[in-house]
Amino acid sequence: MPRDVYREVLDSRPIPMREEFIINQKLTTEALEKIDFGPGKHHVPKTMGDKLAYYGVKCLRTIPDTYFGRDHYMRAVMLETIAAVPGMVGGMLRHMKSLRNLSDDNGWISHLLHEAENERFHLMTFIKCLQPSAFNRLLILGAQGVFYNAYFLLYLCSPKNAHRMCGYLEEEAVISYTHFLDDLDNGIIKNEPAPEIAIDYYNLQPNATIRDVVLAIRADEAVHRDANHFFSDRIAAHKEDILGEVIAKHKQELSDQQKNQGVMA
Repeated sequence: MPRDVYREVLDSRPIPMREEFIINQKLTTEALEKIDFGPGKHHVPKTMGDKLAYYGVKCLRTIPDTYFGRDHYMRAVMLETIAAVPGMVGGMLRHMKSLRNLSDDNGWISHLLHEAENERFHLMTFIKCLQPSAFNRLLILGAQGVFYNAYFLLYLCSPKNAHRMCGYLEEEAVISYTHFLDDLDNGIIKNEPAPEIAIDYYNLQPNATIRDVVLAIRADEAVHRDANHFFSDRIAAHKEDILGEVIAKHKQELSDQQKNQGVMA
């Protein structure tokens, strides 16, 4: 094995998306409950594309609602096999566009790929809690195949509507994980110890439970909800240079900090 491959694989570790999960202090249940995930936050459909995306997602939701019911673990596994697709598709297509245009991607690709990795990690967490049946594995295979190709075509035709659809999917994910928490709180689902990989990833207490993990995952889904609605809005406004804005804002923040330090001195 090449030494650099060995080193990179050895050092590789998924990084959480929210800053709350990368602080030095391990998070308690109380800290997780205080994370603002924007309860009830919803982007009101304005254009025809928005409405098609919104009602299309609402229609798709009836399938897991009918089949899985209150089997939240299996619903989460199915959800995350789908949720990990949009970021990878968007990142891949923007990567190809960057190569074709011989230009930078303006800050999109890294976030979209990080989103995909984050969603995949959710799946890796829940798969520690159950073993899907052979039929459910076939169901996952079929659903992922259909969704991947459909979303790929949608992103090719309209990235704006693809991100809007993803934003609405994440709105539904926040609702689903809230229902998961309700059933945990009501004793319908036993609050088991959290998988070790989730404790490590989210920087949780050693005695963390599944409830803590679901709180953390719901907070992640809120990030994806807001990010994809933001991306859709920026495409619609023809203002896709996110990187330029971030650099300018960062420089301004550094300048403000230096001025404040000078005043204090």
